[in-house]
Amino acid sequence: MARIRRSREGNEDYWPGFVDALATLLLVVVFLLALFIAAQFTLGRALSSKDAALDSVRARLSALAEMLALEKAKGEQANEQVARLLVTLEEAKSAANEQSLLIAGLQTQITDGLSAIGVTEQKLSEEQELSQQARDEVAALTAQLAALNAQLASLNQALEAAEAKDTEQQVQIVNLGKRLNAALARQVSELARYKSEFFAKMLEIMGERDGVRIDGDRFVFESDVLFASGSADLNPAGEQQLLQIAHAISEIATEIPTDIEWVIRVDGHTDMVPIRGRYANNWELSTARALSVVQFFENSGVPPEHLVAAGFGQYHPLDKGRGREALARNRRIELKMDTR
Repeated sequence: MARIRRSREGNEDYWPGFVDALATLLLVVVFLLALFIAAQFTLGRALSSKDAALDSVRARLSALAEMLALEKAKGEQANEQVARLLVTLEEAKSAANEQSLLIAGLQTQITDGLSAIGVTEQKLSEEQELSQQARDEVAALTAQLAALNAQLASLNQALEAAEAKDTEQQVQIVNLGKRLNAALARQVSELARYKSEFFAKMLEIMGERDGVRIDGDRFVFESDVLFASGSADLNPAGEQQLLQIAHAISEIATEIPTDIEWVIRVDGHTDMVPIRGRYANNWELSTARALSVVQFFENSGVPPEHLVAAGFGQYHPLDKGRGREALARNRRIELKMDTR
């Protein structure tokens, strides 16, 4: 009996420990579930706030798109209004011309009627007695004259209304033209100021170098200074000269407002001597040389949207002669700031 009791007492000692372990495991599971629920709630709130921000961005993009469409529609309406005004003006002028012709015809009829009335009255005064037929004729002519006068008055009113409308439309068109001319004149004036600054910078850079001269508002480089004979590859000496010019162009480009459209024109010219070798003719050589200068400027930092290259071949010589000096003068690269 003592052994059985001790055995039972020993078994009862393990059960509380087992219960404590289960309780601890349950608490751990509950804690993990609580952490999972809290994390899911936090993640849900974060996703909700991001969705709200995304909806706000989409709404702003939609509003900006609507504003852009509205501005485009306003511009198209303005263009259509100007076109309608021009068409209405032409129609008013045509109607005024037709009415002028009609008035001239009516005035001729009135003159003829007055002449007829004068002749009739003269006959009446000479004969002293009028026949019934003459009286009827005078009455008819008088009625016709009154009708013509009324029609003439109506046409004059219509002509005055058309002229008033024409004047109003002319004023609108003149105002639009003045505004456009003022904007163009302002841009031309501003560009002229920057052209003067560019010209001054170029004069300061170039000075009195050999092979470079000024022709009006152009800087002319003899091709022999920049290129070898028959070649469109810049030599090192030419690159050194053009590098200083590129820096001057880049400097002046930062000062010119963006609404002024300007370019640096690079014109290539050759002499009249036919070319053989790499290029088929002088057209290709002059164009290739102008492109070489433009590409060098671009690689040196000049904005490419302000560069233009053109080849003129042999067809715009400075000197009509055929001597060596004349041919050398005609082989040239010209630089000029101009409007686009």
